[in-house]
Order: sequence, then structure tokens, then C-alpha cells
Amino acid sequence: MNTDVKIPLAERIRPSSLDEYVGQEHLVGKGSVLRNMIESGNLSSFILWGPPGVGKTTLANIISKQLDRSFYTLSAVSSGVKDVREVISKAKDKNLFNSKTPILFIDEIHRFNKGQQDALLGAVEDGTIILIGATTENPSFEVISPLLSRCQVFVLKELSVEDLDVLLTRALEKDPYLSSRNITVAEKEALMRYSGGDARKLLNVLEIVVSSIPEGEPVVITNDLVKNRLQENMALYDKNGEQHYDIISAFIKSLRGSDPNAAVYWLARMIKGGEDPLFIARRMVILAAEDIGLANPNALLLAQSTFAAVQQIGMPEGRIPLSECAIYLASSPKSNSSIMAIDVALSMVEQQGDLSVPLHLRNAPTKLMKELGYHQGYKYAHDYEGNFADLEFLPEEASGTKLYEPSNNKAEEEIRRRLKILWEKYNY
Repeated sequence: MNTDVKIPLAERIRPSSLDEYVGQEHLVGKGSVLRNMIESGNLSSFILWGPPGVGKTTLANIISKQLDRSFYTLSAVSSGVKDVREVISKAKDKNLFNSKTPILFIDEIHRFNKGQQDALLGAVEDGTIILIGATTENPSFEVISPLLSRCQVFVLKELSVEDLDVLLTRALEKDPYLSSRNITVAEKEALMRYSGGDARKLLNVLEIVVSSIPEGEPVVITNDLVKNRLQENMALYDKNGEQHYDIISAFIKSLRGSDPNAAVYWLARMIKGGEDPLFIARRMVILAAEDIGLANPNALLLAQSTFAAVQQIGMPEGRIPLSECAIYLASSPKSNSSIMAIDVALSMVEQQGDLSVPLHLRNAPTKLMKELGYHQGYKYAHDYEGNFADLEFLPEEASGTKLYEPSNNKAEEEIRRRLKILWEKYNY
């Protein structure tokens, strides 16, 4: 444990073994898949996917120490293809003298572009390195398929209040500086609320609060003290991107709330703060489908084009299509009918299980299927007036269930009018 108070508290009390590691029992608890892999020494490449501050970097460090392997680390924010190749070259040299394959840990691997990820592929494939990647983004979208297919993906969860309480107690008892202060935790609610399941955030808040009380004076931590000290030290609190999720939340809510001025302001905050522009563009793609949807289907097309444009031209020019898209989405009419429909449908499937597909909707490629009545009674819509045939398309048990309800906007009022003519049973 590090005793230098100039080093952040989260680093000073970072655990060095699996037994000290807090949380993620589904991965590192007794008998779990990752723990078994570590204890057997039969390690393969994998990606740790989860929110900030849940122990991704810590877990990678523990694995390297426990298995006594050479450990290289790169940050996708500051490393390029050259850095990747240099590490791979060092790993190859190590392999000549050591039977244990070195580990390469890449933080924020979702920020690596295709070229950088391609540079890793050969070394992972031939066993020169074991790759451990850490990401806050869905690796299905951010990691190239050839690399992803060679890695297991382990999902880390937000830390529970119980986990955070363990970390809080450990920090107060084990950290040499904190244990030397006269600290009483009278209330914990604000500490837990501001941490949001993030261990690093919890420890940063604790350090800010304690450092605000002069040496020699007792520290009584209350909800009001935490709130007041954070407001006074907000600039300090934000230095490491702690408001990442708060600002993206404000941006999305401004788009949803149809305020282009606020949307552009929060966009500028993210750009100035060094946020990944593709992260911003991706969130706008989601919003275009979720919150605008059928009220203006062109919104999704523009959001997808914006993502592609930013990917192609990069920054700072990428700020222009990002701004254009944000203003368009904020100014567009809104509808969440599509997400409401699919969520109701998913709930229905979960409750009712796998209902049988009606026979007339099934394909009949074989004689036996035809004899069983597959496809019998199906009506080809284009053979009928208006390209519509009155037919049952839901399972018998779900007949007449209305899942899609058009929202009150010009585009969907036209959809409602048409569906009302076609489908009397759905009561549009």
C-alpha cells in the first residue's frame, strides 16, 4: 500500500490480490469463470466491459501479479500504432527467455481505431501477447470482429452500496494518512449517492472532504458537509472527467427536450473536455431512433451520416456535423412510439414464452410440411387491392394485441389514419 499522500487515495489503497478485490463476485468469486482461469494459469485474451470505477484496471494488475507475468500497459487515448508495435516487439523478446506469455493491458480500447486494432490482431492470434482490454462501451460496436472473436468478454457491474461501504471502511482504516486523522462518518448517504457505483469517485469525494478540514481538527462526515465541499471544489472534482455521465445526460435531455441552444452548449462542453466524438455521435444515433423515431425518420439517417462523417474526418472539423446533427435532432418533433412498442413486445414474449407461429405463416419447402398445413391459407398481399390482405399475423393466443400506438405528431397521424382503415381489430 502506497503511503505517499500526493498519490490519489484510489491508487494508495488499490488492492493487490483477488482476496482484497471488492465486487464482481460473478467473475472473481470462488468457483467463478474468471477466477478459475486465473487460478489454473490457463489465461486467454479477454475484454473487461463495464462503467468507470468498478475495478477493470485493478483486476488486470492483480492478474499479472498473481500469474507473475510481464505486464505492459497502453492507454488508447495517447497511444498509436507505433506504440503498439513497440510493445509487441518487447513481448516477442521476452518470449525468447520466458515461457510465460506477457500481458498487454489496453485501457479504453474502444478509442483504438481499426488500424490500431489491426496491429494487435497478429500478436493476439499467434500468442505473442495475452490481451486484456478495458472499455466502458459495448465491444460489439467498438472492437473489430476478428479481434473480438479471439477474446472473451466479461461484463463488470456497478458496485453496490455494500461494496462501496467495504471500500470506505478499508480506506479509513488502512490508508496511513486517513487512519491518522480523527474521522467519524456520521452519514454515508451523500458519499454513496455522489459515487454512483464508482469506487474511484467515492474515494475522490472522501479525499476532497477530508482535505477540506484543517490538520488536527476532527472530521465529522455528514451529508451536508459532502454536498458543500463538492460544490466548493467542483473544478477539482471534474479534472479527471468525473462529470462525464452528468454532461452526456444533460446533452441527451436537451435534445429530447427540444432545446437546440442547450444541446449545443453541452456539446461544446464535451468537445472542450476531450470527449470521444464518436461516443457523442453514437448517442445521437440512439436518440434519433428512441426519442424522434417515426415522427421524423430522417433524423436517424442524419445521425448515422454524422457518425460516419466524424469517423472519416476526425476533429476538429468533426465538430461541424456534430453541431448540425444536434441542432436538427433538438429541433425535430419527438416520438417514442417505436421503443414503447418493442419494449411492450419484449415484455409480452417474456411473460407468454415462445408462442407457436401460425401454420399459414410458415414456409413449406418440403412435401411433409405441405401435408402438415404449412403455408396453407397464406395470402400474398400484392395480389389484393391496395396491396393488403386481411390476415392474422400474430400467434393465436396474442390475436388482436396492439403493441404500436402512434404518437400525436403529423407523420404518425397519417400512419394512424392508414392503420385505422386497414385494421379494425386493433382499434386505432
